[in-house]
Amino acid sequence: MMSGCSHEVLTLMPPAGARLRCRHCHLTISAQELGSGCCPECLEALKVQRRDFEEVPDAAAGRTRYCCEACGMILDT
Repeated sequence: MMSGCSHEVLTLMPPAGARLRCRHCHLTISAQELGSGCCPECLEALKVQRRDFEEVPDAAAGRTRYCCEACGMILDT
């Protein structure tokens, strides 16, 4: 769907940062959101504190991302 917005006011978005995936339930979460160190999904659903994560490669590495202030569209360059 094409937007009628001309995307004149853009804001530079910060890089996404490291993301981690639980090896059990496959929840993908940022390192900052992890907090306590155990998987929040496994803790809530199974009442088990699992700390077994793998790092997910950043698909947007090397790209610059902008957000249009008018319509909210994310633009990759």
